[in-house]
Amino acid sequence: MALNSRAKAGGLRPAEPDEARKTPIRREELSVHVDPRGQIAEQFRSLRNSVHAMNPDGASHTLVMTSALRGEGKTVGTLNLALALAELPGMQVLVLDADLHNPSIEGYLGLPRRQGLTEVLGGGLSIGAAIRQTSVNGVSVMGAGALPRNPSELIGSERMRTVLNALRQRFTYVLIDTPQAMTISDASLLGAMADGILVVVRLNETPRHYVEQTINALEGLGGNVLGTCLTGANVEDTAQGYSSR
Repeated sequence: MALNSRAKAGGLRPAEPDEARKTPIRREELSVHVDPRGQIAEQFRSLRNSVHAMNPDGASHTLVMTSALRGEGKTVGTLNLALALAELPGMQVLVLDADLHNPSIEGYLGLPRRQGLTEVLGGGLSIGAAIRQTSVNGVSVMGAGALPRNPSELIGSERMRTVLNALRQRFTYVLIDTPQAMTISDASLLGAMADGILVVVRLNETPRHYVEQTINALEGLGGNVLGTCLTGANVEDTAQGYSSR
């Protein structure tokens, strides 16, 4: 599938060697790294343990991270879960920014926008050239790349499925950051290709019926919803973090 002219005009450069490896992670929201002894970091480790327990054979897994609405902490949750997974021995984790509408993974990591998923799907960039090793051992990232004219066309393509299969061969876990599921179809498309889905829910803000509607829609298109990741809870609330289904 060729890139359309609007995506080509994005003007993004390929990533430079070791660019991400030399950039320290400083965002305070990424608690597992910046405050590893804190309660929030421990809750993400609890989430990690729950996810990992569902994979007793240690097989490589692709996991879609989505939410019903925008602003529920989905990207922060994705990155913290990746950091927590990488603490386990032998883990190689890729964070894939598949939000081709409003990508933010690179911003949270303090990295410049570079060519990424869009260019890989369009055939103009190899998978290896799109992957950057971060400053945290075991955590790599593939950014979204240029914003395409029709994101769903790329996300739902057979090429996307091929790319996910290739990434599964390289990494223990591939965490896929996607747009909100209620208004954009991309999470449902990716959920049908991935091994599992986590739905991020912000406590006391996301209406319950929106969450239920989102889960039903994801499952209706063949997605395997593993559970929910709760954000916005008080750090003293030991129930914060993960709810299996």
